Amino acid sequence: MTTQENSSADKLRESLALRQAPREDAALITAARKDFHAILLEEHILGKCNKQVKGRTVCCGTNADANNALSVNLSMGILNRLSDQTNINEPEVGQTSGVLFEIAVAYFVRSTFLRLSTIRPGKWVVKQLGNHSDVCSSDFAQYEHLRRLDALAEKYGEIKTALGNDYIVSPDIVVYRDLYTDDELNAQDKIVDCQSAKQADLRLLDPEGLERKPLLHASISAKWTMRSDRAQNSRTEALNLIRNRKGRAPHIVVVTAEPSPSRLASLALGTGDIDCVYHIALYELQDAMQEIAKTNPDPAEQLESLVKGKRLKDISDLPLDLSV
Repeated sequence: MTTQENSSADKLRESLALRQAPREDAALITAARKDFHAILLEEHILGKCNKQVKGRTVCCGTNADANNALSVNLSMGILNRLSDQTNINEPEVGQTSGVLFEIAVAYFVRSTFLRLSTIRPGKWVVKQLGNHSDVCSSDFAQYEHLRRLDALAEKYGEIKTALGNDYIVSPDIVVYRDLYTDDELNAQDKIVDCQSAKQADLRLLDPEGLERKPLLHASISAKWTMRSDRAQNSRTEALNLIRNRKGRAPHIVVVTAEPSPSRLASLALGTGDIDCVYHIALYELQDAMQEIAKTNPDPAEQLESLVKGKRLKDISDLPLDLSV
């Protein structure tokens, strides 16, 4: 990240660390969804901006493709339903908006999923990694063999040439489960001893007394928009996580603010890789689409097919889906 991106990211992390949880007059997830949107607006990740297109100024949402009229209209429709703000902000430079979006998504997951202990108890950790984190898929139990494979590839050029270097994935956000000591497992009833369950992944120590790695529960890819082929990296990462695992596959999901149904479909359609795509404001997008459908029904039908086909959900569905 650049110095500017690092500074913006650090400021947001500090701000969220001090942020007060929303008053829960509403249900937990409803309140957290509203607070998530407030963060996006307060930090100018989501907002109105002016973009130059072929010598003219287009006022649109920061998540819009200014060259695409449908994207502009939908982005403004979402924004008008989330906020009454009229300020025009400069869009973030470079990858800054993407980094801030990752931090905000991680905060939402942390403030919701970690509160679901009654239906999904466990020692859970939610962590935003970013592009330059030292943590990657091989730091988790299902993928630790890839670290040894990587060491062999570095030593023997033929192996590296054959395998490439994309088998180790660095997700934007991970949810992982820390392991239990035998004392913790036996706290209420004697569950384990040294005679059985020796290779159970949930036990912290293996038979040799060495610590096992934590279990990767979910890989979350945060894509502010889907403007380029980089969005398809999420599909490649998903396939690598599925193919290269030993043990249970993690949840593999994408969270996005992309307003265009066709671009959402480019990633959401199909099965076998990504579990589901989650939109930051699906309800508002559907509502905005109803107005457009009066004159242009095709995008509305495409959006509806993604929702009915369970390929596109609202971000508020994510915490409960992660508890499965």
